[in-house]
Amino acid sequence: MTAPRHGAFHPLRVAAVDRLTDDAVAVTFEVPPELRDTFRHAPGQHLTIRLFLEGAEIRRTYSICAPVTGADGPHSLRVGIRLVEEGAFSTYALKELAAGDTLEVMPPAGRFILEPHPGYYAAVVGGSGITPVLSIVSTLLSREREARFCLVRSDRSTASAMFLDELADLKDRWPGRFQLVQTLTREEQQAGLPSGRLDEPRLTDLLPALLPVKRVDGWFLCGPYGLVDGAARALHGLGVRRDRVHQEIFHVEETLAGDASAAGTGSPAARPAAAPEDSAVTATLDGRSGHWPVRDGESLLETVLRNRADAPYACKGGVCGTCRAFLVSGEVRMDRNFALEPDELEAGYVLACQSQPVTERVELDFDR
Repeated sequence: MTAPRHGAFHPLRVAAVDRLTDDAVAVTFEVPPELRDTFRHAPGQHLTIRLFLEGAEIRRTYSICAPVTGADGPHSLRVGIRLVEEGAFSTYALKELAAGDTLEVMPPAGRFILEPHPGYYAAVVGGSGITPVLSIVSTLLSREREARFCLVRSDRSTASAMFLDELADLKDRWPGRFQLVQTLTREEQQAGLPSGRLDEPRLTDLLPALLPVKRVDGWFLCGPYGLVDGAARALHGLGVRRDRVHQEIFHVEETLAGDASAAGTGSPAARPAAAPEDSAVTATLDGRSGHWPVRDGESLLETVLRNRADAPYACKGGVCGTCRAFLVSGEVRMDRNFALEPDELEAGYVLACQSQPVTERVELDFDR
């Protein structure tokens, strides 16, 4: 069967819009039989959704919160959407989107995944970062009897916590294999942990008291940058191997948005010189290649999009990883990177939306 095209969107009917909290909903899409193979997903992947509002194209990525289903592919897909201040898409989803509407959806993508295997796994999540981890946990526990999972989540308050019923059901079904630890930042709990942020010092003390940190086979960190970065630092300080830690960032604080060193791409002072005036990019996408000049100040993604409207992208901010491409030849400068892990960088992958050419000729392969 032909592999799905990278940037292709498919119309999916909205089956339900369920209110989770005052500022969050779960949207369920119907997947018709002819698209069930296209929309197969791994636990933890996300969907890119496209909407046109007042003539403007809006793309957003939202994680799938449902477990992976049977061999014939998903009959439905469910994503969690939290309202973002001045967010055009999230505002539309919470206030206007209704069952029976149709949205354009790209096939599942993302590498923040856990294919079910026996073992001991754990996650530290904040806010809507619970969404992909819910898919990971529910799929793992239902498919692997020899798997255990510890979930540490942080929310502002009980009322703001997404998927409380779904997690309570998991605790009831697998009480000996699923451990849930809830923390709140703006509300005191009658029992359990005191309120406060899950920062590096607190996690350094908390995690060893909950589970054997070094025996965990895989750690999954998801949420705002501050929480994910603090958790990663805490795990490093506790001696956890880097290859056991997986990260996905849902929100980058404004003060960090332009900080390349915070994003793990190196200090801005160490960046190479500006792009050559006559630079060009060769890009392979869905088996077809093209060669185009790069305009002054353009990212490589912008160059490719001028000539191939089907190039994959969503956030254009270096966060979602949808535009990941393999750097076949040449050298690029990445302004931000909140999506690629160190092993992906070492293997030669870049984010096209954040890459500008350093050499006159650059070649990217979106198919690898």
